[in-house]
Amino acid sequence: MWRTKLKTLLKYSVYGTLIGGTALSLKTNQYSIDSIGVVRLSRAAFTVLQIGLIYKRDLYGKRLDEQSEEYKKVKSECHKKSAEKLLELCCTNKGVYIKVGQHIAALEYLLPTEYVQTMKILHSHAPVNDIQEVYRVLREDLKKDPFEIFSKIEEVPLGTASLAQVHKATLKDGTVVAVKVQHPYVQGNSKVDMKTMEYLVKLTSIIFPEFKFQWLVDESKKNIPRELDFAMEGRNAEKVAELFRDVDWLKVPSIRWDLTTKRVLTMEFVEGGQVNDLKYIETNKINPFEVSDKLGKLYSKMIFIHGFVHSDPHPGNILVRRREKGDCDIILLDHGLYATLKDELRVEYANLWLSILNRDINGIKLHSKNLGIDGRAFGLFACMVTGRTWNSIMRGIDKEKLTSKESTFMKQTFTGIIPQISDVLQNVNPQILLILKTNDLMRGIEHALKTNERMNSFKVMSQCCVRSVYNQRYSMSEKKFDKIKISLAEFWVLFKINLYYVYLSLKSKSLCMFC
Repeated sequence: MWRTKLKTLLKYSVYGTLIGGTALSLKTNQYSIDSIGVVRLSRAAFTVLQIGLIYKRDLYGKRLDEQSEEYKKVKSECHKKSAEKLLELCCTNKGVYIKVGQHIAALEYLLPTEYVQTMKILHSHAPVNDIQEVYRVLREDLKKDPFEIFSKIEEVPLGTASLAQVHKATLKDGTVVAVKVQHPYVQGNSKVDMKTMEYLVKLTSIIFPEFKFQWLVDESKKNIPRELDFAMEGRNAEKVAELFRDVDWLKVPSIRWDLTTKRVLTMEFVEGGQVNDLKYIETNKINPFEVSDKLGKLYSKMIFIHGFVHSDPHPGNILVRRREKGDCDIILLDHGLYATLKDELRVEYANLWLSILNRDINGIKLHSKNLGIDGRAFGLFACMVTGRTWNSIMRGIDKEKLTSKESTFMKQTFTGIIPQISDVLQNVNPQILLILKTNDLMRGIEHALKTNERMNSFKVMSQCCVRSVYNQRYSMSEKKFDKIKISLAEFWVLFKINLYYVYLSLKSKSLCMFC
């Protein structure tokens, strides 16, 4: 069966074979050649062909026993080689390809480890454009020569992302700013690239019909145009700064609107170290558990209270710095991608989490169904939301720490049920897709900080879930007496949560005394 499907792949990729080799040799002249859609399409098709041939030649052609250790080793090698080909395509075509590559790097529960680990480099080491291209965009958008506005622009970027790169600059009045400049031709290539990816996803579904990745294309088509509008990113930054104006440890760089367009975003320059830079954190005597706790509070309030969620929290977009009084600030960057949750969905998701924490199977099933998950897949969905096994959920994830053994088991199990996971992602409410991505990235940060065993994380989440649910009940109630009852009920539930976590803390300390 797979041989027939592979022949189909080869048939559809013949055109890519004819001109793909030439296209791949044109890396040094990307901006004059790559803007031609057929070249980018051909390069992508040629990469798919190469990946298909790797599996055909090195894995399937050897007729190995699928249960043998040799098969597993060869399969891993094929994944690694193919992932490197895909990474090369992303770095060559740039733009939207890097954005999708970053998304792939966040799908630890769906894709083989070799793909995820290889693509993670795109979170912080995306290709850099020549400074002259940066000057060109500034000149076109700000309608002036850059050095009429800036006295200095550092040529080496502070960071490079999929759609833009950021340079430190100094204005004529001495103000230091960070200037985010969109990569040239990203706007023009994005539509062609999305069409190409849609074609390739459909092609892949012919070979592997059990893999349903159309959801990834649909989300990218919806989100990338938003991320390409830097003026919208500026508005998002100001909105989240206003929502959290009372949180003194959160810093969102202020926007310079007189120097901002759809392709240029000028903002306050803020010093800090990347959130997963353990050397920086240790050198500056920052407590990693404090960092994790503050991120947990921030994102719990975003998801369950405000319904306005920063959905790209990879390490390059979150900085930390030590404050004078000894604790730390969280600096939130890159506000191009936000999930705006409808109230009904936000409350359903809060109810789902409360059901998970209470080990309420009927509640998990009901609220999963309300989010688009039918049938027996509610258990798998709960595991994807929490990053824990079903057995751990039933024992209480707020009581039992995540172990390396459980984490390894999760990855191995999820690799074997990719079709079922694809079904969940295809059917769940589209707004939840960004939340799942956010959850995965946050778990990655906690893993890097070595704080993923902390139990206090569920306390703030539980409190925010309760407030979300009771706030809705309060707003829907018309009678004053009913509002009083709801407020008292909320107070009682929150009191029990606080009491419960005091008990867990004391129990943990008691156990440590006997360790």
